[in-house]
Amino acid sequence: MLAVRSRIAAIVATAVTIVAISTAPAHAADNPYERGPAPTTASIEAVTGPFATATVTVSRSSVSGFGGGTIYYPTDTTAGTFGAISIAPGFTNSQSAVAWLGPRIASQGFVVFIIDTNTTLDFPDSRATQLLAALDYLTGSSSVKSRIDATRTGVMGYSMGGGGALSASVNRPSLQAAVPLAPWHTTKSFSTDTVPTLIFGGENDTTAPPSSHAEVFYTSLPSTLDKAYIELDGATHSAPTSANVTIAKYSISWLKRFIDNDTRYEQFLCPLPSGSAIQESRGNCPHTS
Repeated sequence: MLAVRSRIAAIVATAVTIVAISTAPAHAADNPYERGPAPTTASIEAVTGPFATATVTVSRSSVSGFGGGTIYYPTDTTAGTFGAISIAPGFTNSQSAVAWLGPRIASQGFVVFIIDTNTTLDFPDSRATQLLAALDYLTGSSSVKSRIDATRTGVMGYSMGGGGALSASVNRPSLQAAVPLAPWHTTKSFSTDTVPTLIFGGENDTTAPPSSHAEVFYTSLPSTLDKAYIELDGATHSAPTSANVTIAKYSISWLKRFIDNDTRYEQFLCPLPSGSAIQESRGNCPHTS
């Protein structure tokens, strides 16, 4: 009788295990690129995300095609590889102008390379080439290349760097996300762009007025593309050069959704963003893959 009871107990235990496995959340298994815990509004607005970060300084003399910069990366070696993003500053700026984005985005589970350009006077198309050269260095030669999944990359940029991010997307359609911040470019149509793109504009930007830059760029993007436009209420052209919660939370959500294919972040992108910090938002809800 004892032997029978033991066998019954073993069968029950096995059944419970099978049920537990079959009812466990399948999302992480379905998406091997998912990194970090389930997001909340507080987590994407936080100054620091769930991953501790470190930096690597890349000297101008050690690279070609761009002006060096600073790599921000998660120190975690157990979560797998991370997506990579290169970020370019604006006209007359050095990397310091957008340095706040480095640790903020990296701590959410990305390797981020904020670059200096060859000269501070480089125009957008040159910055586009440099953004891509920086990604190639990051994924192919850098000291953190083993931490990166080279198939999952994106670009960001401010002002002429934002214009560069748009051009880089056209030049390299294998990119998986672009986030231009207050972008400036003499080219007004990006109708051949196939990279999911989130554009930020500033309501009171007189250097790159949305009506002749950010909004025009957004409108020119294909209607079938995953795209969004957020205009910051009362913001000037310099808004992206200091810590900005609205820029951070929606940039992180966009990068997570399209570089990490993490649909847990769609809740922050659809319905379209709104609130006191946002003058206007446009877009189509991300197409769930």
